[in-house]
Amino acid sequence: MRVASDRPQLAQTGSLGLAGTLRLGLFQGCLGCLAVIFAGMLNRVMISELGFPALWVGGALAFEQFVAPARVLVGQVSDGYPLAGRHRLPYIWLGSLAFCGLAVLSIPLIFQVAALLQADDSSRLAGGVLALCGLFAAYGLAISLASTPYLALVIDRTTEQERPRAVGIIWCLLTVGIVVGAISIAIGLRSLDGVRDPALLEPALLGFMLRVAAVVLLLTLVATLGMEPPARRSSGRSQASSRDDAITLRQSWALVTSSRQVLVFFLFLVLFTLALFLQDPILESYGADVFGMPIAATASLNALWGIGTLAGLLLAGLWIVPRLGKLATARLGCQLILASLLLLLVSGMVAQIPLLRIVMVLFGLAAGIGTNSALVLMLDLTLPEAAGTFVGVWGLAQAMSRALGKVIGGGLLDLGRWLQQLFPLPPGPFPPYALVLGVEALVALVALAVLSRVNLRQFREDTGRSLSKVLALEIG
Repeated sequence: MRVASDRPQLAQTGSLGLAGTLRLGLFQGCLGCLAVIFAGMLNRVMISELGFPALWVGGALAFEQFVAPARVLVGQVSDGYPLAGRHRLPYIWLGSLAFCGLAVLSIPLIFQVAALLQADDSSRLAGGVLALCGLFAAYGLAISLASTPYLALVIDRTTEQERPRAVGIIWCLLTVGIVVGAISIAIGLRSLDGVRDPALLEPALLGFMLRVAAVVLLLTLVATLGMEPPARRSSGRSQASSRDDAITLRQSWALVTSSRQVLVFFLFLVLFTLALFLQDPILESYGADVFGMPIAATASLNALWGIGTLAGLLLAGLWIVPRLGKLATARLGCQLILASLLLLLVSGMVAQIPLLRIVMVLFGLAAGIGTNSALVLMLDLTLPEAAGTFVGVWGLAQAMSRALGKVIGGGLLDLGRWLQQLFPLPPGPFPPYALVLGVEALVALVALAVLSRVNLRQFREDTGRSLSKVLALEIG
């Protein structure tokens, strides 16, 4: 096996600096903006305005994350096969172009499925639902194609000492994107308050999505252009075969499964993300059905959550993590998320909109504190020699839990409504939503238990030994 110093690394250009980090973070802001539109606006329209069953909505949206195993492959391809001499930027640009186009196409397809639902055409309706699932799956593949190389680029361009600050700034911009997206919905679609006619909703939503897609593509170019120099070439050898992280998919799987700590942290990321997003597919419908809020007002819930998250990210990065440490801050974040979910239940019991808004800010604060520490842990538990592989694995954990959250959240809502018809449960829209939030609180409790088994030192020792072994093996 060659010594590490003999193998060329990804081309690095030193510290990003504050200006470079802010510019690169614009891409994360774009992803946050699109996330709130898909997870907030579209699911609310499908459930509350178009009458889709919540399980259909959650299941269709979940296909965005069901394709998450592709993140590991994308990480490997990005590591080993440069396009136009670069390992990251071409993949980011291709993925961005694809997900923006698919976002626009989602609007007419949703309304076509709604028309089939109203016509009670079961045979064509099944095809429409499958097409909707396929579109969201393709959207998820495009997001994976762009975001996995993007996170690997962040690792390529930062040292271990610089990384916590860069992570804090970039994820703050993700949250800013969520806030901007929510505000854009509230302003751009305020004329639709109380409108349920598909003939009026479709053109307004399509025009809105076209404008968003155009801005996202422009900002992606601004954020990433010039951020990656051409990959260094080595004479007589392919770049893929001479790089530290040029390990095969089979070797990657051996590396990941050889360490118990990798699997423990993978499980924690699944549960932590599930505890944050199980209510994701039903939150805006919660505001609509339990609190009687219009589209623009329910969009503001995401803005409040985003503002709280931004404050939590900054508070954790600048004050809590340096004083308590990453693991202790992650525990605090899980505890605060659990408390916030219980308060979200209380707000529904009393159906007071001001209380709901306060709770959403607190929930965002808890999410920001937990997310900052979890992200820094995630990047610390990433070997630079296999950055694309590990980023793909961690991205897979988060995406799987987002998918499960959409399916389980929508399914629990439908289950709650069904149980309400079978048993003498309290009337009204609140009990089915209470079932969703109650299960989510239990998940947060389990995430706390799993976190106690994460050991940073043991991870580094185990995976370091494993990497040396898999690179030494001749695996066909």
